[in-house]
Amino acid sequence: EAGLAGAEEPCGAEGWAQDAVPPGAAFVAAASYRGPGNNDTRSNKALPILLWWSGSLFPHFPGDTERIDCPRGSCLVTRSRRVARHRRTKALIFYGTDFRAYEAPLPRLPHQTWALFHEESPMNNYVLSHPPGIQLFNYTATFRRESDYPLTLQWLPGVGYLRGPAVPLAEKDAWRRKGYAPVLYMQSHCDVPSDRDRYVRELMKYIQVDSYGKCLHNRELPSERLRDTSTATTEDSEFMTFIARYKFHLALENAICDDYMTEKLWRPMHLGAVPVYRGSPAVRDWMPNNLSIILIDDFDSPQELAKYLDFLDKNGEEYMKYLEYKNHGGIKNQFLLESLERREWGVNDMTLPNYLNGFECFICDRENTRVKEEQEHKKSHGKIPAPRPRIAQFKHMGCPMPTPGFGSVEDLSGGDGWKEMWLQDYWQSLDQGEALTAMIHRNESHQGRFWDYMHEIFLKRTRQR
Repeated sequence: EAGLAGAEEPCGAEGWAQDAVPPGAAFVAAASYRGPGNNDTRSNKALPILLWWSGSLFPHFPGDTERIDCPRGSCLVTRSRRVARHRRTKALIFYGTDFRAYEAPLPRLPHQTWALFHEESPMNNYVLSHPPGIQLFNYTATFRRESDYPLTLQWLPGVGYLRGPAVPLAEKDAWRRKGYAPVLYMQSHCDVPSDRDRYVRELMKYIQVDSYGKCLHNRELPSERLRDTSTATTEDSEFMTFIARYKFHLALENAICDDYMTEKLWRPMHLGAVPVYRGSPAVRDWMPNNLSIILIDDFDSPQELAKYLDFLDKNGEEYMKYLEYKNHGGIKNQFLLESLERREWGVNDMTLPNYLNGFECFICDRENTRVKEEQEHKKSHGKIPAPRPRIAQFKHMGCPMPTPGFGSVEDLSGGDGWKEMWLQDYWQSLDQGEALTAMIHRNESHQGRFWDYMHEIFLKRTRQR
């Protein structure tokens, strides 16, 4: 593999001076993409290595190793773990959903940074929502706008997606006269941290809701093809035409966190249905104008929300105010427009890099800068300070403790399944982050010790109580 000969070299401090290259090792030049402004003339053998520890995300095909040429310099990227302890391997890239504290590569090497890519739900790994978990990383690409390489608008292809035409109100009213509900709910992932089904179940007492998914299922889709799961999870034209006739879509994320917004929000807006939303508490920052979604948390109860939806259902002029963003000049949020214009990656846009390649180059450029600063520090015999380590902050990912979709924790019975599952998962994840942090600080290398640390933390908490 290009530039990776000798990668099995152990990484004790005494072995950092030079690569150990086996006799007769051949270096094969990997195909490379020249980014704008790159004049890095180093051979592959001299480049920093970035290791995709979560190899399934490796964004290069078909090989396992590739040279990337980024704006400030070049790197070798690979998913071959045999370079994990190599002195030139400067960064390990982890996918948040796959990152498990009890499987982390130990001991953690002082010359390596850890990078986190996590665009998925916080429910996939609550370790990252606690300070001890997120602070394990040096670089972040998450849905939070505060992360180093934000992926906040990953589900919004562009401003044109919001401007698509809506089904005429007369057609929606005709749909209602045929017996269809004003409100659509379509979820097949039940029992999630946001506890959305508990809220929708209560809402259904006060207004008609057509629920086609496995969760709270009360109505069948009209054809077998539409009932196919793969159809419902893509923007299939027949499926989109069907659901676009509904006036309101219940858009409830599976977990609550600032800036975590998915297709549940953007797809109804694309179709011209009004999202009835619960998810990111900061969602208003990203909306096309001041009246484009209905926030569940603005209402004191499901009954109050139902009254308002019924009012809009019966008053077309008031309802249509929520779709004015689709008119010419209707998108007035400059923050949204500038964020879409400024992002470096594209969604289904072949003229721009995808966010995996973009994050790669983000890390590559910063690691090349770090290497240069370390060299300058060493040459100056300490007169030039060493580069300060970057540490991810809580706001790069931190998400709140799950709360019931309706009512309070105190209202739930002791055997409530949601309570037993998600509250336990959230707090146990904190323990896992603390256990791994302690192991790293003590230079532990045996993964089996992780559960000893977990037990120690449990006993300490028990004594404190």
